[in-house]
Amino acid sequence: MKIPFMKMSGSGNDFILIDHRKPVIDEKHMKAFVQKVCQRRISVGADGLIFVEPSEKADFKWRFFNADGSDAEMCGNGGRCVARFATLKGIAGSTLTFETLAGVLSAQVNGKRVKLEMPQPHSLKLDESLFIEGQPITLSSINTGVPHAVEFVEDLEGVKVIQRGRAIRHHPHYAPSGTNANFVHRETDSQLSVRTYERGVEDETLACGTGTVASALIAAFKGLVKSPVSVKTRGGELLTVHFEIENQEAKKVYFEGEVHMIYEAEMWEEAYQ
Repeated sequence: MKIPFMKMSGSGNDFILIDHRKPVIDEKHMKAFVQKVCQRRISVGADGLIFVEPSEKADFKWRFFNADGSDAEMCGNGGRCVARFATLKGIAGSTLTFETLAGVLSAQVNGKRVKLEMPQPHSLKLDESLFIEGQPITLSSINTGVPHAVEFVEDLEGVKVIQRGRAIRHHPHYAPSGTNANFVHRETDSQLSVRTYERGVEDETLACGTGTVASALIAAFKGLVKSPVSVKTRGGELLTVHFEIENQEAKKVYFEGEVHMIYEAEMWEEAYQ
């Protein structure tokens, strides 16, 4: 069986998207399917896979999977990609809503540019001291749909993101689910640069939407930036985070940037068997 799909990229974070309103993959086989087709060099390859399914609450529902087959409540770049996918496929209009494990979210699609509503952030913790690799470091954390830890650094290029990120990701403080790890350098009062180690991908990625938002919000809570914040990702793109802060709570959080449709094709059985 050949499975139609699109390959899309949000700031270098790449995804496989499948219109699954008429199911083609059985529920019990989804994890194994995702693990196989997300492998680079021997299959399609991607940071994650998104199934678009019917919803009674919104224009559609998504099922989001990381490359390792684990599901996640939210992914900012994936959310922007699925919004454009839905408009390209005629599933929804340019202003749309979709159902996620983090709730029903809205998006506005204007050509390649997509502005995505983010879930209500929660679990903010500022300036916690943890021992990482035998040394005390200061980390802040927030959940922007998925958990994120943030460390502010002076030398962003010098950070060993995979080694240090993995140590933070698996630290007992963030057990049992673990966390994503972001390393942030403040450029100006309206711009940050970020590198991210993503849980589920288990590697540094060129961009992470929820990590971009987490970094901007924590920087704002620490008084380092004000909305809107431009965030430069490892892939080089500048993303924009809009928000309001009231009584130590972030509200009306939106994440904006370009989405690129790379190609549309059919996946042969050899790609996933």
